[in-house]
Amino acid sequence: MSKVDVVIGCFYGDEGKGKVIDYLAADADVAVRCTGGDNAGHTIKANGVKYAMHLIPSGLLSGHTIGVIGNGVVLNPQVLLEEINNLKEHGYDVDKYLKISDKTHVIFPYHSKLDVALEKVRQAKKIGTTGKGIGPSYCDKYERSGIRMEDLYAPDFKERLKEQTELKLALLKVYDPETDYTKELDFDKMFAEYSDYAAQLEPYVCDTSAFLHQALKDGKKILLEGQLGSLKDTDHGIYPMVTSSSTLAPYGAIGAGVPPYEIKKVITVCKAYSSAVGAGAFVSEIFGEEADELRRRGGDGGEFGATTGRPRRMGWFDCVASKYGCRMQGATDVAFTVLDVLGYLDEIPVCVGYEIDGEVTKEFPVTHLLEKAKPVYKVLPGWKEDIRGIKKYEDLPENCRKYIEFIEKEIEYPITMISNGPGRDDIIYRNK
Repeated sequence: MSKVDVVIGCFYGDEGKGKVIDYLAADADVAVRCTGGDNAGHTIKANGVKYAMHLIPSGLLSGHTIGVIGNGVVLNPQVLLEEINNLKEHGYDVDKYLKISDKTHVIFPYHSKLDVALEKVRQAKKIGTTGKGIGPSYCDKYERSGIRMEDLYAPDFKERLKEQTELKLALLKVYDPETDYTKELDFDKMFAEYSDYAAQLEPYVCDTSAFLHQALKDGKKILLEGQLGSLKDTDHGIYPMVTSSSTLAPYGAIGAGVPPYEIKKVITVCKAYSSAVGAGAFVSEIFGEEADELRRRGGDGGEFGATTGRPRRMGWFDCVASKYGCRMQGATDVAFTVLDVLGYLDEIPVCVGYEIDGEVTKEFPVTHLLEKAKPVYKVLPGWKEDIRGIKKYEDLPENCRKYIEFIEKEIEYPITMISNGPGRDDIIYRNK
């Protein structure tokens, strides 16, 4: 590791970042979750137990790595406390290893109500949000009316919460006039609940940026954990079907509060095939039994969202989108995951171009052109072998290596890590 490494997704998310983070955390002193909220998660299998980490940095599962929830996160205290208690029940010393930025914005019940109401208003143009209040919370942040962790301990917290609750009730009346939200958003109940959350979380809250700067001075290694993938980025993704915060590696410095020049390595995670949860253009998507078979075999127990449990949309590897995703992340290394899943196939299609209005391009287009793009496939021979347990790249079947090397040439970024199984140590390092 360098001083600061970032693990981030290349596509829509769901690339298997949790597995890569868990592996790299063994050499990290600190792991930082720097963007997003509990609308996404990292699924990790550690010591025979599967964890879906939504807010707490996955790196904490290493047993020695300090986990930091950075200022770029929007935090639901109830969800966080459930995660804390679950980890404690499994023997993790969360009290020793968890820190929360005092600048992290807090999600309140009115955020999730707004999220659902807005999706209802959008009707056919739904974004496909998880309804967890992530977007409305970020709206408050950038409207400068949000409530941060530090504010839960301020003398005017009650006054500010009252003001925001009344404002949100007025907005909800506009978006969804048929529903009476006054009972669901009872102020006294909300204030009591969040005062209790604040008391429980107070031991973890601190100036995490100051902590991270000192860690860098002390020569510690920091791993930044990204959320989702390039195509869900607010600026450079398939807007408007994106998330509400940046999903790019450079934002990790902002969301954690560390100097950007300290980031030396950006490990961009690509799946050996494609998947997505939520709405939006997906050029290499497949359907029917072909998709069902890949979904059943995929991941560790099937391809279903770590947060929502929704079945993921499935597709073949998309070189056009992945090349773009790696470029936007500033990838120095590519981690290639769930390669073992493809071992059942005689032939494997790979999307190498998009046909748009009769012309083929290898450049990722703007959204309105993307929506009418058709995939151009190159079909490669499969290897029809179980590759789990293989530790050296040269021991992989020849067609398997050819698949990796073909994709590497197409995306123009070095594939240096290969995941060939669900276990913690099912990782092959490839020297480039």
